[in-house]
This record gives sequence, C-alpha cells and structure tokens, in this order.
Amino acid sequence: MAAPEIPNLKSLLAQRRGGLHARGRGPRAPISHETSEAAKDDAVKGTDQDAAGSRVSCVELGYLDDPYAKVFAAQQTVRRLPLLNRGTYVRTTGLDQLIHQFLTTAPGSPKQIISLGAGTDTRYFRLLSAYPSLNLTYHEIDFPCNTSSKIAAIQRSPAILSLLSHPPTISTDGTSLSTPTYNITALDLRTLASPTPPPLPNLNPSTPTLLLSECCLVYLPPTTASDILTTLTTHHLSPTTPCALVLYEPVRPHDAFGRTMVSNLKSRNIHLHTLATYPDLASQITRLKTAGFDAGQGGVDTGFVWREWVSEAEKERVGALEMLDEFEELGLLLGHYCVCWGWRDRGGEEKDMVFSEAWSGVKAQVGGPAGEGA
Repeated sequence: MAAPEIPNLKSLLAQRRGGLHARGRGPRAPISHETSEAAKDDAVKGTDQDAAGSRVSCVELGYLDDPYAKVFAAQQTVRRLPLLNRGTYVRTTGLDQLIHQFLTTAPGSPKQIISLGAGTDTRYFRLLSAYPSLNLTYHEIDFPCNTSSKIAAIQRSPAILSLLSHPPTISTDGTSLSTPTYNITALDLRTLASPTPPPLPNLNPSTPTLLLSECCLVYLPPTTASDILTTLTTHHLSPTTPCALVLYEPVRPHDAFGRTMVSNLKSRNIHLHTLATYPDLASQITRLKTAGFDAGQGGVDTGFVWREWVSEAEKERVGALEMLDEFEELGLLLGHYCVCWGWRDRGGEEKDMVFSEAWSGVKAQVGGPAGEGA
C-alpha cells in the first residue's frame, strides 16, 4: 500500500469553484455500499502503482533523484499534473529529511526501519546509495500480490541485486525475500493485530527502530491500526527499545476540498478509515502519545514542509522544472496532507536517546518534546 494520487484533481478544483462537470479517466461502474472487503483490499493494493507512476513522473522531470523508480513501475507511466508532481516531491522530501536525521545520528550504531505497506517504494535502495556504510536493517511489509511483483523486479535488475550485501533467500512462492539486512515480508498487516501475530524475519527486538507508514494505516479501522502499533512496539520489539513512528496521511476532511477529496477516493472504493478519528494535526499528536511515543511528537502539513523545510535555493530549482500557475490550488493540496512523528526513549543512556537527539530540533506546527504540549 502506498500514497494514492488524488483522483481527478482538475475536476475537484473545478467543483470547488462551482465549475465544470467532473472529467475522469473514463466511465466507472457505480460502487455498491455492499462492496466486499476483498474488493476494497484490491482497490488499496492498486494504489501502489499510482504511487510508482507518480514517482517516475517526478524523476523524469528532475524533481527527485531516484535511479530505481522505473524498475518497479509495472506500466508505461503518464506525466502527472504539475500539482501532483509537486505534492509527490514535497511528501518524499519531508519523509526523507526525518529519516536522514535518524540515520545520521550516532551513524555507527545499528538501526532498523520497518516500512508498512511499502509496495514499490525505493527508499531502501536510495539509502544504500546515499549511505553505503550504514549499519541498517530494513523491513518491508505488504500484501503478497505487491511483494511478489517487487521481488520479481529485483531479480530482473542487476543494478539492484548488486546493492544487496548478501544473496537474497526467496520463498518458494516468490512473495517474501530475506537477507540479514533487507527483508520483504508478504503479510496482511491486519494479522499483526491478532493475539498471535506472525514473526518478522531478522528483526532485532533491541535495536532502535523507526516505523514508517506512508499512507498505509489510514486504510485500516482505527482500533486495528492501534493494535498493529502495539504489536510492533511491545511484541516484536522490546518495550524498552527506543522506537519511533513517522506517518504521512491526509487531514482536514471537513472543508470543501477535504470532502471532495474523500468523495473522489470513495468513488475508487478507497476508504480512509482513520481520517475521521484523526482529522487534524492535534489529533494525530494525541494518537502518537496514546500509542506510547511519549518522549516527543511533531506534526506539519506538507505546505509547512515546502515553506519551512525546503531551502530557498531548492525552491528555486524545483520552481524552474515546469510551469505552475495554480498556487492557490497547490496550497490546498499540500494543506490536506500531513507528516507526523513521535518517539519513545528508554533507559536514559545516551544510546537510548537517538530520536531525541535526531528530532528534538525539528521545526513543527504542532507538538514538541514531552511536557511542552500540543
């Protein structure tokens, strides 16, 4: 699972102005209110290739430097709207900055990342290229249909295989891949909410670990999403292990733009289950605290990422890549997605304070170290 593009963005903006009728990608059959859970799962699985296409569009236009993006795009990609390219760039940049700060704090110490619903995401391979000496173990979890296509693409790519420090072991059905430092696990995340959750290979329960949900947990009922986090932070990891969660999710569903966004996604049978429970930055911060990330939290919308996290020189570079006149619309789009993060430190020793050291100075709209309030 991965972040979907907003469908029919032009028509969404036209509707906001009381303008044109919706123009889509062709007629769609009406979706019954009794649509099966399997059909809903299929819709979520399909968002992964949306994300892959958006990533390739950004790479081809020069927004992002990612030589691995095309490896995992199953179809010939179509150039995205400038607004969507800018949104993909800002989302990726925001997440990359938080991850960079985590990885470069005490760089010689071991670290782990668990990417939920990773799909075609190329972050691990980009990290290997950027930080070849990192002591990092990376875990990706997704539906078998998504992991199998990714593993097949890896097997076809000598460039990616050469990055792996160990020959991969691949399951007989081709849905899971394992090395001491990189693992793709075929798993319905909901099984992690069960009383007897499945194991995760090569996971060290005591290594400082970052959990990454890039528009993944939002597709699950809030109680299920919370139970998954509890399993990961107290069952797969020791309760005393330093741990953090970084979320990228939509927010602000109740204004005109947000209502239309949610409605358009529902037309694709994509339901954002946690959005009603965590509709804004403040509720996301409360969510992080409740989940045990009590040492500190932060939250920004992606408009804030663009304004405050991206340098003026980089803004100038990105602005020159393609013509963009819809600055009001860009502000609306970026204001309806957020990046939120929270962490726990345990033990009080310097080695246990990796997230506090990495993120305590990050500029946020909402949140702060424990005790500062939201």
